[in-house]
Parts: sequence; C-alpha cells; structure tokens
Amino acid sequence: MSIRTFRCALYAAAFAVASWGAQAQSWGPLSLDELKQETQRRADRNLPPLGGVRPEDAREALTMIGDLEPDTWASAWGQVGERHMAKAKELESTSPREARDSYYRAWHSFNTGRWPSERNSAGKQKVYQRSLAAFREYAKLLTPPIETVRIPFEGKELVAYLRLPQGVKAAPIVFGINGLDSRKEDVAASTDAYLKHGIGVFAIDMPGTGEAPLLVDVGAERIFSRALDYLQTRSDVDAKRIVVQGRSWSGYWAALMAYTEKDRLRGAVVHGVGIHEYFAADWQKKAFASREYLFDMLPARASVYGTKTLDEFLAYGPRLSLLTRGFLDKPSAPMLLVNGERDTQQPIGDLYLMMKHGDPKDTWVNPAGGHMGRSQQWPPRVISERVVMPWIVRQLGVSAQ
Repeated sequence: MSIRTFRCALYAAAFAVASWGAQAQSWGPLSLDELKQETQRRADRNLPPLGGVRPEDAREALTMIGDLEPDTWASAWGQVGERHMAKAKELESTSPREARDSYYRAWHSFNTGRWPSERNSAGKQKVYQRSLAAFREYAKLLTPPIETVRIPFEGKELVAYLRLPQGVKAAPIVFGINGLDSRKEDVAASTDAYLKHGIGVFAIDMPGTGEAPLLVDVGAERIFSRALDYLQTRSDVDAKRIVVQGRSWSGYWAALMAYTEKDRLRGAVVHGVGIHEYFAADWQKKAFASREYLFDMLPARASVYGTKTLDEFLAYGPRLSLLTRGFLDKPSAPMLLVNGERDTQQPIGDLYLMMKHGDPKDTWVNPAGGHMGRSQQWPPRVISERVVMPWIVRQLGVSAQ
C-alpha cells in the first residue's frame, strides 16, 4: 500500500468516528465494489468473517447492497436470514434436523448482518437480536444441546453458553471468549472438536461486545472471575480443570486471566496477542489501513470502549497495557502464545514482549502468517487442530483422540 493510499484510509476512518452521531460508515480501505468482491471471495473460501456462510447466501445479500450505509448491509443480510428462519419454523415439527440446519444458516446470515458491531447502528442491533433468537433455536436442536446460562452480576446478568460432552460426569472446560467482531455464539457454535475429547465449552462475550454488561476498561475482567465462580457451582463441570481460550482481541483477556486467576486455571491460550504496543496510538493509526480486516475496524474498536471521537479512542487504550499495569513479571498460569509474523491487526512485538517477561511460555509463530497466524498453508482449522487443541488437551489432562 502506498503512503498516499494509507493516508486516505486513515483520514476516512478519522472522519467516520468524528461523524459518529450521523452513523456514517467507514468501510475502508476497500471501495464498495472491492468490498463486495472480497466478501464473496471469503464466503467462497470459507474465510473469516464469512466462514460458515453459504456462497449463494452471500451472492443474494450482496445484490441488495448498493451503498456503504450500515443499515443497508444489515438489511440485506437480514432478509436472507428471515428466509432461512421462516423455513426453519416450517420444518421444526416434521424434520427437526433440517430445521436445525436452517436455524444455523439463519443465525449465520443475521450474524453477518450485525458484523463487525451491533452497537453503532439501529439496523445492526435489530439483526443482532434476530441472530440471538436464531442461534438459541439452533442450540436447542443440537445433540448434546447448548445450554443458555444467566449469571447474576452487579444488579445485571451475564449471559453465556455451556455445552457439555455426553457420558462425562464432570467435564473439563475450555472457557472461550470471543474477539472484537465475533460473539459468544461463534465460540459456542464451534464445539464439536472439543466434545470429541470429552471437553466441554463455556462461551461468554468479552466486555464491550454482544450481551456483556460492561465496556472494556481496567477492572472489566471481573466479568470472567464471576463466571468462574459460577462454574465452580456446577456438579457437571470439573472446576479444577479449566483452560481459558482468547481469540484476537480476547487474547488480551486470556493473558490477563492467566495472571489474575492463575490458581483457578490450568492454562491460557493467547491466540492473537495484543497486550501493550497494540494500545499505542501509532500502532492503531497504522492498523486502520489493514486489508486483512473486511471493513469498519475503527468503529468496531471504538465501540468496545464507548468512545465517540478519534482522539478519545486513541487516548483510551494505553491504560489497558499489561506492561503498564505491572502484570508481565508476575507469576502466571501456563500460556500458549499464537500469532503470525505478518499480522497487520495486532503487533507481533507484543508476543515477543510476553516471551521476555515472567514465567516461560509455549509459543507458536507462523513466519508467513497474518492475523492469528493464518496463511494459505496454515488456515484457522489447521492451526486449531495441530497447534491449539493438542496444547489444550495436555493442559487439561485428557486423552488425545
């Protein structure tokens, strides 16, 4: 990318945040035509954030998108989702399995419509609520089902999901946290591989996303401590065998929990490492031009803080640094650090910084990898199967399948 192109992308992002009250869309650095082509390409190849979306559903939605307004995007995907939702309801009494699959496709469509954040548009908030409804219908029809749990929290509640393997009296648990633009539903929908190892999955929204009752801030990690308290009350959960798994932005929360909850965790997967430099204004400005991110990186990142201007956003982050907060040299639970050398969304330097401080850590870096280590030779599924899952299995002390 040329310097001129980078500056244009940065100025466009800055204008979008400055115009927050008008809900202007900052889809850069792609034009509308480029965005539609890239969206279809990712759906065709099952790549984030379109993984799981049928290519034909993407084509249908994209034909209805003719501008860069957030509600246009939400409406197009919402119409596809409603078609699948109606079909699911028709099939529920006669063919529960087909109904389940249609609810799954409805959820994926609605979920794409609210991407990357439901907090910046009325239309995206609407399809987000529809995504929750579709997902919970889908969850009930699975075997074993995904349980929706509600945990009292400071006068509000934490909403989470729990899916446990059949035939396991007290299951070890992966405590899964979504990233910036994924949600706990994305985490809960990808549990089959864990269940095959006799491992259950608890999925919860990180602060500032989904149904989380707090925005990102110092101390917001108490959400996760409260959730661990809850898991200790479950007789069907082995509360002494829990590994936390963070993805992208939530790698931060996984790393933080490795320090604050080291006595209650067997380990922490820090998959995507943003813990210090990530929060610096210079890095954020550089990341706005990333072509790894489909669109709206800055509005999505600002939404988890609740900031409304570029200056507010850039000033907010540095206090979150784990180096500044004094955690990096403290004792911790075992950690697995995973990322790509060419990540344009999170600085690889943060991973190396973590390695140089505190207790020894297991590390996997793809020298040709982008965000979260992804590359053509190492797609997300392969990284999960060959790097992350074996480490989790070892830490939880379960038999490899």
